Amino acid sequence: MSTPRQPAKKTANKAVKSRPAPPASSRPKKRKRHWLRGLIIIFVVLAALGVGAFALAVSLTTVPSPNEVSTSEATIVYWADGQTELGRLGEATRRSVALADVPLDAQHAVLAAEDRSFYEHGGISPLGIGRAVLNNLQGGSTQGGSTITQQYAKNAYLTQDRSWSRKAKELLLAFKLETVVSKDQILEDYLNTIYFGRGAYGIEAASIAYFGTTVENLDVSQAAVLAAVIKSPNGLAPEDNLPALKARWTYVLDSMVEQGWLTPQQRKAARFPEINEQRAGNRLGGQTGFLLQAVTDQLIDLGFDETEIQRGGLRITSTFDQAAQKAATIAVRKSGPDANTEGLRIGLAAVRPGTGEVVAMYAGKNFIDDQINNATREFAQAGSTFKPFALAAAFEQGVPLGTELNGDSPSTVNGYTFSNYGDKSYGPVTLLQATEFSINSAYVQLESEVGVDAVADSAIRAGVPETTPGLNLDSLDLTFVLGTASPSGLSMANAYATFAASGVQAETTYIKSVLGFNGGLLYEYQPKTIAAFEPEIANSVSYTLNKVVTDGTAFAAQKLGRPAAAKTGTTDENKSAWFVGYTPQLATAVLMAKEDASGLPVSLSGTGGLDTVTGGSYPAAIWTAFMTAALQNEPVLQFAAPTGELTKAPDCPLIMPTDGTPVPSYCPTPSVMEFGPEPTVEASASTEPIPTESAPEPISPGDEIAPDPGEAPAPSDGPPAPPIDEAVPG
Repeated sequence: MSTPRQPAKKTANKAVKSRPAPPASSRPKKRKRHWLRGLIIIFVVLAALGVGAFALAVSLTTVPSPNEVSTSEATIVYWADGQTELGRLGEATRRSVALADVPLDAQHAVLAAEDRSFYEHGGISPLGIGRAVLNNLQGGSTQGGSTITQQYAKNAYLTQDRSWSRKAKELLLAFKLETVVSKDQILEDYLNTIYFGRGAYGIEAASIAYFGTTVENLDVSQAAVLAAVIKSPNGLAPEDNLPALKARWTYVLDSMVEQGWLTPQQRKAARFPEINEQRAGNRLGGQTGFLLQAVTDQLIDLGFDETEIQRGGLRITSTFDQAAQKAATIAVRKSGPDANTEGLRIGLAAVRPGTGEVVAMYAGKNFIDDQINNATREFAQAGSTFKPFALAAAFEQGVPLGTELNGDSPSTVNGYTFSNYGDKSYGPVTLLQATEFSINSAYVQLESEVGVDAVADSAIRAGVPETTPGLNLDSLDLTFVLGTASPSGLSMANAYATFAASGVQAETTYIKSVLGFNGGLLYEYQPKTIAAFEPEIANSVSYTLNKVVTDGTAFAAQKLGRPAAAKTGTTDENKSAWFVGYTPQLATAVLMAKEDASGLPVSLSGTGGLDTVTGGSYPAAIWTAFMTAALQNEPVLQFAAPTGELTKAPDCPLIMPTDGTPVPSYCPTPSVMEFGPEPTVEASASTEPIPTESAPEPISPGDEIAPDPGEAPAPSDGPPAPPIDEAVPG
């Protein structure tokens, strides 16, 4: 009997069931694994190539010696012609010492300030690099890392372009240094090349510059000062920013305690040391030091590194005109007072309208003896040189020059009582007369009517900084128009330059261009301007201030022999005197003030033999002498004439209307009735006179009296001639 077979189909079915087909979803997973494997391979290959390229770059990188670093090119500043050297930035001194001669406290102080983990890292700080990359991508100044090794690398490549390639070289050098040079050697080279300010490179030179002793004699408090200034030698200079330096000094000592390099007891006993007074070198004598310091400050504001400025081989073309600068010095010396001048400060600043270029500055007698810049310092009340800002605000509101104002003294406006200079009363006056003779009571009334906020806004738009001492924008009152604020001479020159430029306000600059060591252009000034006033408004201000020269308190400027617009200013108790004026090509401010030994303001009375030093006396004489010389080779230009109704003689009725027609607010009330005889009236606004040889001259050096107030011509329709200036109420 045969054995039955299993059905073949059934057997086949079993075989199929034991080997199920793979799901369709496994195919993408396989492709994903292949893709990931390929990406890893590519990454490994690129990493290997990168490591190889980095290793090759490191091997080709040369480590400079400290002496090579120290011989970087000096930075040269040229006059505006771009060819004649004005001076060089930094009077560098450098002395090398062995690390063993640097006290351990001094080493620790520098490490605490700049790189606490110096002896632990490999020369590069990823966090510091990240910060630098982020800053550069955001458009900030180019930066390197923050380790001591990287700082040394940065100094080594200082003469290269300010570019990403230089940053790469710095990183390569930092890495190379850590592989071929010991940590102690790197620290020694760093301490011998880093800039500490005062022209001192290296800790030995810095010890002498700040404390008059060699580095081996530094105590921990002195060492902390030197470590503190490394961060910003200019910004933390003790003569300029002592509070900030003390704060950084505290940080350094506290960091030393945190690192265990200083005991709490030693920290508690530490006292801020006495720092020697800085003495400038002879190369900075006269005005040179002031001009170079101004250029240095602007370079820092532009983002240039201080070490780069001092020895980066920069070639800087300034805005200073050599002939104009010489004229400023001669004008002060020959036309300024020469008696009773103890504590006297004179400042002069000249600005080119429309561009903001500072053409000349007189900042003080001698930078070596006193580094305070009287042209840029904010310390002297402006007095009535603020009145043109109210004039501009009034013009913007349609108030014409014929507007009648109250010239009585004393006068009370909105609860404030004001007096004119000499307590002189003028009765009803026009806005033109109030400007020509700087009548306080009339201008306070004008300010009250147009709004003190509008006057303040006008001043700021013209160029007076909002941060000006005494501006008090949060609590304005009617004294604003009388110049109780204390702007710098540079600010006032630039504000008046706005009117000279038909309303175009420009930021000031001392620098035209900066070239790198290799001749590449690193910076070129482009005027930053805004339309602060409509041309008609600014031109109307110029027209009026020209009348102040031809018919009012600024008559001394007639000797210039060309169209000029100007305003005088004298403050209460005669603590400051100003003369600010311009031609179409140049705006200049001259200020005078006196201080006692403690720096407090005192009266100018008696200076140069004058009982009262007004803006129309010595300041006007200096202004005229300077402008005459500075504009000697410039063509005689006329101001743009206003075309509107603001400066035209008002059409005021001579007879009181009987039909009820109102008399315009800017017109005097007619005193003649309709049935009276026809009066004969002379126009109050005369045609613009041409300066003549008979114009009163500025006082000469040694003159014992100011020009007689009676010499100033009076308006033809009534008010008596006032004294040559005005005062801010006390």
